[in-house]
Amino acid sequence: MEIKDIHPLFLKCKSVSIDTRKIENNSLFVAIKGERFDANTFAKEALEKGASYVIIDNADYYIDERTIMTEDNLKTLQELAQFHREYLKLPIIALTGSNGKTTTKELINVVLSKRYKVKATVGNLNNHIGVPLTLLSFTTDTEIGIVEMGANHQKEIEFLCELAKPDFGYITNFGKAHLEGFGGFEGVIKGKSEMYAYLAAHKKIAFVNMDDALQVEKTEGIERYTFGGKSNETNVVIDSVKADPFVSIKTLGVEISSQLIGVYNANNINVAVTIGTYFKIEMDAIKDGIENYVPENNRSQLLKKGNNDIILDAYNANPSSMTVALENFMQLEISKKVAILGDMFELGFESLEEHKGIIDLALKDQKTLFYFIGKDFYANKIEKENVSFFETFDDLADELKKNKTENTTVLIKGSRGMALERTLEFLP
Repeated sequence: MEIKDIHPLFLKCKSVSIDTRKIENNSLFVAIKGERFDANTFAKEALEKGASYVIIDNADYYIDERTIMTEDNLKTLQELAQFHREYLKLPIIALTGSNGKTTTKELINVVLSKRYKVKATVGNLNNHIGVPLTLLSFTTDTEIGIVEMGANHQKEIEFLCELAKPDFGYITNFGKAHLEGFGGFEGVIKGKSEMYAYLAAHKKIAFVNMDDALQVEKTEGIERYTFGGKSNETNVVIDSVKADPFVSIKTLGVEISSQLIGVYNANNINVAVTIGTYFKIEMDAIKDGIENYVPENNRSQLLKKGNNDIILDAYNANPSSMTVALENFMQLEISKKVAILGDMFELGFESLEEHKGIIDLALKDQKTLFYFIGKDFYANKIEKENVSFFETFDDLADELKKNKTENTTVLIKGSRGMALERTLEFLP
């Protein structure tokens, strides 16, 4: 069956699902194969749970007229999403970058939602499966779509842009993330810049931080709508930024006080303001949206546990995000501080050197107690009074049980695989 014939059936459905555990009544189930399973085997179950149609690519699992046969279910999902995007013709903002994508997406969402019916990527559905699901969640009621794009190798952003066909694009930054897949930092710049190549080729608009020389360079020749604090030649001038520990900015005569920790979140706020002004939203509404946004999912959350203040930033980590988080934490004027830092993943042959760089940065601070956890930090182990190394999480847990942390501000940061939110259990 061709995509143009599948699309009307999709429009009859309430939602799309690739997981029978989350099937809704009147949904379309697409059987996407996993590494350890053939999702075609779940087609019958999906119909029994309320799906109106199922898409399969193995004729052995054909059920009845509610079964849509294709040659490749993943390709069908992607092409259906692309067809649906063309069908809706709504403005789409795409964003990518090494750090801060999800927080930036959420901030843009709360700002634009003050005036428009907005749909945005849910969670981190930002890859070759997540982006199609995001596009298929947009309806004729959606006035603006926001699509987050993640990547860990070349040509991935290029492919996602061809699916989403964004009218606007923003790159948060180029950082040392997924170095293994991209082939080093230069590879990161090249891979993320595929978004700029799409915008340039299709005469679309880039939102640009003019204080980031690399972003300025990479957007030469593209129509830009800009922000920055160093030059008055921007559309939105950021007058000041403070973080103690919450970020506040002043722009366009208005002071905005956020519930986000760390100066590294300032540009996430700045671009949300900038995009809000582009779409003609009043500053009072922009201020209200940003000030009422509360981070969750282990991203820059400020928690209270007993008599400890905890900055929980354990959703993910790479050398760039770890550096700015650590620098921000080290400059806080607090008498008793502990940083619990976990290994950073997907760094390839540069991993040991990058972990050593974080340790070297920590050594500049004699007042903070540092706990480093994971095999790559442990491989760089040194003897220093305020620095401790633990090869496994259990080793760290034993230490925290023996030496209780009290009346302390604690930073917790590491890659998702380290699951450092478990540390909370061992803090009184």
